[in-house]
Formats: sequence, structure tokens, C-alpha cells
Amino acid sequence: MNAGDRVRVTRADVTNEGVLMPSSTEDYLVVKLDGGYNVGIERDGADVEVLESDVYDIEDAQSDDDSTSEIEFDEDLPTISLISTGGTIASTVDYRTGAVTAQFDAEDVLRAVPDLAGRANYRGRVVANILSENMTTDVWVALAEAIAEEIEAGADGVVVMHGTDTMQFSASAISYMLDTPVPIVFTGSQRSADRPSSDNVMNAVCAVEAAKADAAEVMICMHASESDDVCALHEGTRVRKNHTSRRDAFRTIGAKPLGEVDYESETVTFRREYAARDEADLALHADLDADVELMKFTPGMDPAALDYLDGKSGLIIEGTGLGHIHTDLIPRIEELVEDGTVVAMTSQCLEGRVCDRVYDTGRDLLDAGVIEAGDTLPGTAKVKLMWALANLSDPEDAMGRNLEGELTERSVPWE
Repeated sequence: MNAGDRVRVTRADVTNEGVLMPSSTEDYLVVKLDGGYNVGIERDGADVEVLESDVYDIEDAQSDDDSTSEIEFDEDLPTISLISTGGTIASTVDYRTGAVTAQFDAEDVLRAVPDLAGRANYRGRVVANILSENMTTDVWVALAEAIAEEIEAGADGVVVMHGTDTMQFSASAISYMLDTPVPIVFTGSQRSADRPSSDNVMNAVCAVEAAKADAAEVMICMHASESDDVCALHEGTRVRKNHTSRRDAFRTIGAKPLGEVDYESETVTFRREYAARDEADLALHADLDADVELMKFTPGMDPAALDYLDGKSGLIIEGTGLGHIHTDLIPRIEELVEDGTVVAMTSQCLEGRVCDRVYDTGRDLLDAGVIEAGDTLPGTAKVKLMWALANLSDPEDAMGRNLEGELTERSVPWE
């Protein structure tokens, strides 16, 4: 019995059949079921029957293939740059541990998603190969520079493959760091390609179709529902991941999505105004001041918790309701402002905008020098302030103005 054999394992009156995979412990067998899932079975008391030998080449499945795809150029097709940063869309199962790891580059995605063939000419480029919780501002800078280079080299659109957990932050960062004449579309996958319920194929296909379309915007393209029918196109500064695992986890907050891509008809439809292709000249503004923190206020917060903020360039507060914190914290916030920290207020609420002129607490915050950030999402506000501090002469004023669609003119309920 060896890894790669097809086996039938019976233990405690439960039978599982599939391919035997390598295991990180001698105490358990790992079997890949026909549906794509892995199951761990305790060896003690297990009856194993080998049905077929060497049906799966484990070494080939785990190999680091440095070869690149041979993609025939078609002069009648647009050129789309596929830039990989890692994440689940470019991941597979590590059969040593059973965990999902980011180990595919952009060329591997083309091999893994054959449905992309014939839609465009592709260039593959790897900026990082990380899970998105490991994203940093340095990677954002490298990503912005790579996108700019691809556009300068003639790309008609860019698709960025990214882990979903911090995709909204990265999309916001690129929205500020680049003026783009072509679409820049972030996409990812909630479930790895090894799983039968994976959303990687549809998201990748729809992202390429969006990158070929007319909206020269930074967008996130992900499932609009649990079904494999439509992908929503979310503006990069107005989107939030609202669920840990659903395929339709992403939502545009405070507005309807910018547009959608019908998977079957391959039709791209826009629902709101957008910047048209070639309307803007390419410009890179890649500087960031990373010394900005995002603080969520909670009842019972110790004022001493703010001590680590001394000397910070900026602070975004995620306050309650209209933008409030406990009154005992206000003197400490005022000290930060007096010492040169730019402090802006957002709300923990998913809908609506801050307004610190309604209650006494809000008025005291304004008197302390806190800036109202309207209905800017807290994560977007942090990225915006990083960028504004490094690129604008008056970042305080910028936090109260709309720069890249992050701050709506007025808040209205949206279903």
C-alpha cells in the first residue's frame, strides 16, 4: 500500500474509497475522496483494501514546475496581463498536511483554468506568492509598479489574482496609487481548485471578460450569488468581504455594484457611471506612509490602549453609530492630534455616514481635531490616509473629500 494507490478503507462500520495521499503522521491515513475532499482516518482498527496501484502521481502533483505555458498569440485578441499575488485562486492542497497553500503562479492558473483559452492573449507575472493575511504595504508598492509596467507594455487589461481576506484593502490601495487607462480587476476564490464547489473558474473567466470591457476602473470581480451564473463587479474602494466562506461573500456597501458579468453569455453590463477606457493617462503614485493605524472602539476600552499610538502619522477610528467613542478617550485623542497625528472618524455600521455634529460627544471630537470621513469604509479610510499622507500637501482635507469613489455624495438605503 503506497501513496497514490486507490484504496477502500473501512473503520467502525464506515467505508471510504479514494486515493491514498501522503500523511504527516503515522497515526492517520489521508484519503482523497472522489468528490475532491480529503478525509483523515485513524489507522488503528482500519481495514485497508488496495483496489488499484499507482493511479495518482503524487510527486508530479507536488512538483514545483518552473515551465511556462506556451500560449499562441492571436493578433485579433486583446492582451490581458495576469498578475499573481497568491491566495486560494492560485492554491492547491498540500498533501503533506492537507492544508491549502498558495503555490501556483500566474502560468499555473492558465493551465488550471483552460476556460481562459481563446479569450485573450495572456502575459503571466508573479509579484508575490503569499496568502493574503501576509499582505504588506511593500507588496502593494511592488504590485502597483508591476501593473503600471504591464500597461506601459501594452496590456489592454489587468487581472490581479489575490487572496480574498485582504483583497478589499489591496484594491483600495491600487485605486489611489494608479491612474489607469485600462480595467484593473481583482479576483480570487473562496474555495480551492481541489474542491468540487470551487469558484475559481467562473471568477477567473468573468474577471478576464471585465478586463476586456470598457470601464477603466479598479474593480473586484467575485460571485454575485451562490449560483454559477453572475459575477458582480465592485468598485475597489466601496467593497467589503462580508462572509468567511460563501462564494458571494463580497458586497458593495452603500450603493449597487458597479456592474456584472453574465457567465453563460459572457456579457458585461455596467449599472453606474464609470471612467471609460483610455480616458485617463497612466500615472503611478506609489508612495505610502505605512505608519497609520485603524482602531476599533469598544465599550470598556482602557485609555492606556491608545499609548502605542504616540508618534503615529495617522489614525482611523472605527467609532460607534454616527462616529462616537467614550468621552474619557477624547482628551487622549486631542493629545495625538496636537502632536501631529492625523485622526479621522469612520463608523462601525455597514451603512450610513458619520456626523459628529448631532451629539455632544461628536462635537467634542470635532473640537479635538478629529476629521469626519463620511461613509468611507474603515479599511479604505486607512489605505486612503496612508496614501494621502505620502502624496498630498493637505491630507486632513482629503479625508473629508471623495477621491476615488470611497465617499458617496449622500447615503441612501440599498438592498
